[in-house]
Amino acid sequence: MHPDCEQQLKAWYQETSKAEWKNTKVIKSEYPSASFLADNRVVFNIKGNHYRLIVKINYDYQMVWIRFIGTHVEYNKIDAKTI
Repeated sequence: MHPDCEQQLKAWYQETSKAEWKNTKVIKSEYPSASFLADNRVVFNIKGNHYRLIVKINYDYQMVWIRFIGTHVEYNKIDAKTI
């Protein structure tokens, strides 16, 4: 884990653990800066967009898989659509 954003990631995790996301509209209302990709992937900006978090969501089963956590620079080096 990136120590610079540990508290922000823990806060995101706690919020997500309680969330009941049924679709992207619900996420967007809670996280206006979230970006949505194909295959139910969502990109969250962490710590003022210094870090990026990519998750894959199964809305029917309310499951969230973390696919990537990294700096904005590291994010630019990956393919967010396939990671």
